[in-house]
Amino acid sequence: MRLRLLYIFFILLGTSVTLLYGQQAPNFTHHKDALMFHNPAYAGMREGICVNGLMRQQWAGFKNADGDVVSPQTYMITVDSPIKLFHGGLGGSITQDQKNDIWTDIEVQLAYSFHARLAFADLGIGAGLNLVNKSINGSKWDATDDVGTDPLLSSSDESGMQVDGNFGLFLSNPGGYYIGFSVTNMFESKFKNITGEVGNARAYHLNGGYFFELPNAPRFTLEAMALLQTDLAVTQYNLSGIVTYNDRFWGGLNFRSDIANRESIGAMVGMRFKDFRIGYAYDINIMGIGVPGGHEVSVGYCFKIKTDRSKTSYKNTRYL
Repeated sequence: MRLRLLYIFFILLGTSVTLLYGQQAPNFTHHKDALMFHNPAYAGMREGICVNGLMRQQWAGFKNADGDVVSPQTYMITVDSPIKLFHGGLGGSITQDQKNDIWTDIEVQLAYSFHARLAFADLGIGAGLNLVNKSINGSKWDATDDVGTDPLLSSSDESGMQVDGNFGLFLSNPGGYYIGFSVTNMFESKFKNITGEVGNARAYHLNGGYFFELPNAPRFTLEAMALLQTDLAVTQYNLSGIVTYNDRFWGGLNFRSDIANRESIGAMVGMRFKDFRIGYAYDINIMGIGVPGGHEVSVGYCFKIKTDRSKTSYKNTRYL
């Protein structure tokens, strides 16, 4: 058992060293609820002010060879809203991503999306800035050689801050389909105050979804979704299917994998009460090396600002 834990730990550590050159963005089972994080063009594409929170603990309770808990944990809050004055929408996110006990990233994003109404759908064209603060606890490196002899590994605490840019497109036909494409960390900015060539790799995101109405069961809706992420070195994709009953309760599955290895199957459940919704997912790892599962919670609230009471309004607007 101890040998298995050592094996898993060194996989995680090896991944960490590799990602110093191009760290991947956080990946969520509720990947649809992270669209504002992945794609600036999504800002304001819904019909109200929307706030969403995501909390993820991957490999819950996983410990290294020394008995320390090193489960990756991610916390995210996003907010966006249409702004008629700007002919589009504004949005942003705050994310804390702790890959293990060695480093933690805190990222703040701001985004603007210009909206154009096409004959068949709504188009968002977005751009944004992301400010990343990276902290590395060099004393936690567990190397087989003397850390001081490796110029890429520091034995002290280091931190750095960097600014980068994002760009995206998002096409939406509410209640029908949506598709988006974005590029994040376009300039691949490096952290000058951290030892080694530490930076965030340019990443490409392609996502889409389609709603199916079931003819013999009008109260049920099937939504098929997909997300593909790549930095041209590592490619990962998520495939999801969710069945919703009466626009209030839902359940579904998510399959996550990269090109070479299957990673996990996630079971999702959730409910909506008026404009508030909550969802939970449990990821079952299928890597075959004894890695524990993970937990994820998504909460969201969307509301419309009523400026003209004489106009007809709808309480239960369907949001993407």
